[in-house]
Amino acid sequence: MDDTIYALSSGAPPSAIAIIRISGPDALNAAKSLTGKDFSSRRASLATLRDESGAVLDQAIVIPFPGPNSATGEDCVELHCHGSRAVVRAVEGALGPMAGMRAAEPGEFPRRSFANGRLDLAEVEGLGQLLAAETELQRQVALGALGGSLSRKVGEFRQRLLTVSAMVEGALDHSDEDDIGDPSAAIDSQLESLRSDIEATLSRPSAEKLASGIRVALAGPPNAGKSTLFNALLEDEVAIATPIAGTTRDVLERSVQLGGMPFTFVDMAGLRDETDDEIERIGITRARAELNNADIVLWLGQEGEGPEGSIEIAPQADRTDFDTKSNAALRVSAVSGEGLDALRDLLFALAREQLPRPDSVALNERQRNLLSRALGDLDQASEQADLLLAGECLRKARQAFDEVVGHTGTEDLLDSLFGVFCIGK
Repeated sequence: MDDTIYALSSGAPPSAIAIIRISGPDALNAAKSLTGKDFSSRRASLATLRDESGAVLDQAIVIPFPGPNSATGEDCVELHCHGSRAVVRAVEGALGPMAGMRAAEPGEFPRRSFANGRLDLAEVEGLGQLLAAETELQRQVALGALGGSLSRKVGEFRQRLLTVSAMVEGALDHSDEDDIGDPSAAIDSQLESLRSDIEATLSRPSAEKLASGIRVALAGPPNAGKSTLFNALLEDEVAIATPIAGTTRDVLERSVQLGGMPFTFVDMAGLRDETDDEIERIGITRARAELNNADIVLWLGQEGEGPEGSIEIAPQADRTDFDTKSNAALRVSAVSGEGLDALRDLLFALAREQLPRPDSVALNERQRNLLSRALGDLDQASEQADLLLAGECLRKARQAFDEVVGHTGTEDLLDSLFGVFCIGK
């Protein structure tokens, strides 16, 4: 990484301030070329930016961060400029022709942080989650990953595995000595404890669930009040709600944040066994399929007729012909508002059971696959009577742990991971 890169690091202009990041061996020289002066490390200074001809580009705050104690581990500079498109274009236009300088590729800043040991791969993935966070819970969990929660957990697993590996190696080295006791029981005990903790980590809610949110399906026969309740929960007139049976014919979904947690509410066609309307029939088929995809099903139909595990809701409590349910979790009215707050509280409580806690480790698919692979290697090690073969299984498990944090891996994996970042991150 001999070249120096630059990119707009803040949001797209126009904005109050535009932050242009520069990272690489010529970053400090670039700041001097733009301003004609040197700067104190990690101190903000007001300076006039000029192009090669001396024309004024902008007045900006310049903050230098000499490496290796910088975000990327290299010399870095931040230019806090006025946030117009013209200013950003002008400053980038002055940086581009400088020797050794080029515009950054997507994800290149965190990739340099990774290459220079400022972030490991699990922390980089946490950064990606933080940049994509839309809810308070997503933000909290992402900050934990960026702060090294998973890295520390995997480091602990690896250290315990090294202890077991040392016990195996010691047993091999002294296998011909009669006065050395059989370490098998101690090794098995250590492996079982490690396996149990890895299984506990794997059993926790996934990062994907945190991203997609809790899927809540409102189900029942036609005219059960699904669309009206759907609109009330969203506090928006999203679905068309009429007294005419079969008004909703397709699956309608809307993602929202409630109580700092991500939800996707799903309205659907009313469920009934027969209809002469071909379009409605297709809608019913899609609705039944949607029930299998839902994390929570609110059943607004006749008691006991909903899918297994669904929550009995007694809807339309404001109607004079209201028919309650003997075992309803709640009676609600989207018209009067009765029971809506209690329904939201119920959904919050159920969501907390299915989503990662703010202080917990949430694995993405890549991390989960690697820990599952390590668990399989430990299982094989436990089954081996030959300590030499057991030691090889333990080595494979260590390799899987190393891949979680990026100590080993392929270039293709890194290209795919860093390619999802925006250019200035």
